[in-house]
Amino acid sequence: MTLQAKLEALSSTLDTVVGDAIVARRLDRDELTIEVEAARIVPVCRLLKETAALGFTQLSDLSGVDYLTYGLADWQTQATSSGFSRGVSRNSVKVAEGDSRRFAVVYQLLSVSTNTRMRVKAYLNGEPPRLASVSEIWPVADWYEREVFDLFGILFDGHPDLRRILTDYGFIGHPFRKDFPLEGRVEVRYDPERGRVVNQPVSIEPRTLVPRVIREETWAESSKPVSKPADA
Repeated sequence: MTLQAKLEALSSTLDTVVGDAIVARRLDRDELTIEVEAARIVPVCRLLKETAALGFTQLSDLSGVDYLTYGLADWQTQATSSGFSRGVSRNSVKVAEGDSRRFAVVYQLLSVSTNTRMRVKAYLNGEPPRLASVSEIWPVADWYEREVFDLFGILFDGHPDLRRILTDYGFIGHPFRKDFPLEGRVEVRYDPERGRVVNQPVSIEPRTLVPRVIREETWAESSKPVSKPADA
């Protein structure tokens, strides 16, 4: 079966099994991505795993996404002749309260029986954003959901042990949110008078690094062999 035929068969089966829960779908990198209603994420995922024609028994990854600045450039610069980029001031971006398209959770699924991969995406409402846990369907989701909670502040209802997993004890905020400063909010230093390490507000000036400067390739011109003069 060709890849195109396999994707068409998958799409047809999804229409039969969970079609009324699919909000949108698209083909990306030869894999199908479906967006489903957040309120129906658990029954949809259960059907994706337990329906024999689908058989998505493996959750390869689960990740959060913050679309706060999606499609917006927070820097403007021009290429430098020396080849090095520059740091520029960060533009402030505001998002409406309760933006229903700001946060999303993405599930990467694998069906071993059909050798097929697909993605499931659900957008979340409210602050803090909430979504039902799928740890009862795929036990591996336990730590994945803890990471998303820690870094994005997304709450997973029904999770057996939802607590931070990567940041330190007492950490405030969620560092993968786009409105969390890259430099952080707290820095540590050794205080010789107190004889211990202390916390203080970060003193680094906020700035955006610009590591990507696109230039036309010139190697082809410079690598051409040099022809000898006729009288050489």
